[in-house]
Amino acid sequence: MISKKLEIAWNKQINEEIFSAYLYLSMAAYFLSLNLDGFAAWMKAQAQEEMSHAMKLFGFLDETGGRISLLAVKEPEKNWKSPLAAFTAAFRHEQYITGRIDELYRLAGNEKNNPAQIVLQWFIKEQVEEEATAAKIVFKLNQLKDNVGGLWILDRELGARQNKA
Repeated sequence: MISKKLEIAWNKQINEEIFSAYLYLSMAAYFLSLNLDGFAAWMKAQAQEEMSHAMKLFGFLDETGGRISLLAVKEPEKNWKSPLAAFTAAFRHEQYITGRIDELYRLAGNEKNNPAQIVLQWFIKEQVEEEATAAKIVFKLNQLKDNVGGLWILDRELGARQNKA
């Protein structure tokens, strides 16, 4: 049901989603080192969400008779200059993932795999939300500049995030 070319690309995307989870866990550890527990909680929830994305891709590949091949996960960055730098990196990473999903969608179309395209439509919609959320937090952090009180308020706000995964 799934072409070899699409199977290979699909496995790479599973790896990208697992790396995303790994990256966000690294960011959570960074925020914990700054005693920004709300920021850390937000990143932990984000990591769980990314793992659920990987599992959605994993399940589809299995259902369509593809061979799941887990690839090595690269080591994520560990340190950032500031909370703003970390969230800017998260935003850029989400833009990168959007590009990867878009490429996978085009490949599924070229391979005439309608079920894969339907699954990927969910991911396309999800990426709009992912980018928008990260962009809003980057905007807020830019507005705060060196306002420590504002940072603590944002920390509390981010810590209230409910995991939707």
